Amino acid sequence: MTVVIEPRTARQLRHPEKQARPDTPVLRKPEWLRVRAPGSPGYAATRAVVREHGLVTVCEEAGCPNIGECWEKSHATMMIMGDTCTRACGFCNVATGKPAPLDPTEPARVGEAVAKMGLKHVVITSVDRDDLEDGGAVHFAQTVAAIRAAAPVATIEILTPDFLRKPGAAEIAIAAKPDVFNHNLETVPRLYHSIRPGARYYASLRLLERVKEQDPDQFTKSGLMVGLGESRDEVLQVMDDMRCAGVDFITIGQYLQPSRKHAAIDRFVSPDEFAALETVAYSKGFLMVAASPLTRSSHHAGEDFERLRAARRGQAA
Repeated sequence: MTVVIEPRTARQLRHPEKQARPDTPVLRKPEWLRVRAPGSPGYAATRAVVREHGLVTVCEEAGCPNIGECWEKSHATMMIMGDTCTRACGFCNVATGKPAPLDPTEPARVGEAVAKMGLKHVVITSVDRDDLEDGGAVHFAQTVAAIRAAAPVATIEILTPDFLRKPGAAEIAIAAKPDVFNHNLETVPRLYHSIRPGARYYASLRLLERVKEQDPDQFTKSGLMVGLGESRDEVLQVMDDMRCAGVDFITIGQYLQPSRKHAAIDRFVSPDEFAALETVAYSKGFLMVAASPLTRSSHHAGEDFERLRAARRGQAA
């Protein structure tokens, strides 16, 4: 089945809420952040499958710098529940506005695409859907079930919204039993007002903690951006908070500014600093750490999942 996704028109601004903001400076990227433009045969094949099944990917919507590398290997991160978010985070390139109603055929189409691409590990994320009573939790659960049916050997990672003020929603998503439950804290508490204004730091932290309370065997994962003006001590405190919530896997990457209307980059963090943060994170007890300028939540997710699982086995031995 081929589903046609209508392109966003020039009048449909991705970020209408940001248009009145003054332009922020755009810093020149250092060498370690430069990547090749996508265009390989593998990239084209992945793009064709995504288009054939009428799917949205966060790779495209968020302007991920790793899209060429990941799609060449058929590693596309599906973004369910549409391409329009109900929130307006200062760092994110996903369009903001009034979303369309949920498509009940989407979970099956995601499952079919996962099977067709032969994925061994799949990451499913979504826009925030504050307009829905359950924040989209049932849709997440249906998507996990559809993937299990279509591609039973694939392991599944979900990267969810915070389900803020949606009683019982988190429990529905957790009960779907993904192999990895991921929810990104994104930044340090001090910067939430400007960077993640629709969210609450301790609510996000509590969500991750609840996963472990409901299903201790489920892996939990969370990510952090640096280069937004946070201090090193603040980053280390977030690590401690994550560990107190039982988070197994932390990702740390460089914030990259999508446009002049988004939050400005405070600085580019060097590869050596990322290596030091990785060392500290392991010392705090994380089973798995991915920290580099180009690290993103779903970058190398399959390989990292295998290492995460091996680390747990080693810990239990």
